[in-house]
Amino acid sequence: MSKTPTNSPNLPANSLPDWGTLVPVLPGDGPRPKALYTAIRQLIETGAVPAGAKLPTTRDLARRFKLSRAAAIAAFETLVSEGFAEARVGAGTFVAREVPHLPREEFRTPAPDPATPAALPLTVGVTQSDPATARIFRRLMSRHLAHPAPEHFRYGDPRGSAELRQAVAAYLRSARGVRCEAHQIVITSGAQQGLDLLIRAAIRPGDAVWSEDPCYPMAHTALKGAGARVIGVPVDDEGLDPARGEALCPNARAVYVTPSHQFPLGVTMTMRRRMALLDWARRNDAWIIEDDYDSEFRYGGPPLTALQGMDGAGRVAYIGTFSKILFPGLRTGYLVAPEPLLNAILEVRARTDRYPATLTEAPLADLLNQGHFAAHLRRVRRRVQAARDVLVAALRDHGKDRLDIAAPEQGLHLVAKLLGRGRDTDIAAAAKAAGIGSRALSPMFIAAPPVQGLVLGFSAFGNEAVREAAIRLCTVIAQTA
Repeated sequence: MSKTPTNSPNLPANSLPDWGTLVPVLPGDGPRPKALYTAIRQLIETGAVPAGAKLPTTRDLARRFKLSRAAAIAAFETLVSEGFAEARVGAGTFVAREVPHLPREEFRTPAPDPATPAALPLTVGVTQSDPATARIFRRLMSRHLAHPAPEHFRYGDPRGSAELRQAVAAYLRSARGVRCEAHQIVITSGAQQGLDLLIRAAIRPGDAVWSEDPCYPMAHTALKGAGARVIGVPVDDEGLDPARGEALCPNARAVYVTPSHQFPLGVTMTMRRRMALLDWARRNDAWIIEDDYDSEFRYGGPPLTALQGMDGAGRVAYIGTFSKILFPGLRTGYLVAPEPLLNAILEVRARTDRYPATLTEAPLADLLNQGHFAAHLRRVRRRVQAARDVLVAALRDHGKDRLDIAAPEQGLHLVAKLLGRGRDTDIAAAAKAAGIGSRALSPMFIAAPPVQGLVLGFSAFGNEAVREAAIRLCTVIAQTA
């Protein structure tokens, strides 16, 4: 067999490369025909075997790599069918004259993806499994999978199943005071997709949009990504101030707000501010995007009525999610679309992911309709409230004069404002290195003077884990400040 280097331009067209050198061990697991095909194709694409070179016989490859001849034939047939090789009657199989050439580094074995780490204590935006709900949901899912419905085998409604939309509409009317019918509900892959659909349906590049300042970072990112001109409107103890918004930009196209529990500061928009915002939207034909991300977790009484339920002009688009209530892996949220925006939203949905996943729709509808969801909320709300109390007590006991903390009456996070000279970004980085989850507050401000603080979650961790993490965090603050 020729020892001429296989990438030499002078290699005769009918010479055989030294295949034992080129492929000493057949790489990869799985079917042998595919492994052999992949190895030869990579040699061709990287130029290790040049165009026009003769390939060894299937018998030779089978003997060298201890394959069945049928496996070698199958690999050659795939190479020929895809145009990487040419079979010539009576002469053998040759590398095709026209083949793509890729740099060799394209075929380096990639490093394995790192395992997803467990959420650090006090991380925001994670939940804890509820065993009773997991057991019930598993039973409901199994029942529906035992007799799969026809909708699993065809393209569906961009809004989602009628059964789930009816259940969501009934829940929102009774629990949140939302004024809606099932045809206005759009089931989404979490609240973020609902926000994205609304932005793309209602806002054009260059449109001015008010945003709370500070703001939920992913909402700010979505607005900027759509080309909106984001106007940061300061938030105080009464929530977003519409009068300041009108002074900054009276003719904005829309506003993004979290009125029930402002993210990140946690304040609730007062009634006078709500009425002023609704009046501004009506006068200016503007849209209000209400993100009601965790309103179910209110500890001082029933959840507040949604801003959308006070809207008599149809200017509020309402977004919610089951991710923070049940578990993020469910990836199910919803939006209530104002009638004038509904068709535009559905057009955007139809040309992106078309319609929501159907497998979990019926079990989730059952969870709502059969009272399991309400029972789940009662259990989880008690557990989360207890974790909140533990976190507040530990921070007050060990934070001393370094932290300003108010126990939130609603939600799954709190803000601990820094009273010393330390930077929240430095402290958050040091806390992460110490195995504690936290988010720096100051980067969430748009134009208002930033406040130094930490956003801490308490929804997904046991009381002892919360207490221990809070004590360690106070130590980190003392060492970093």
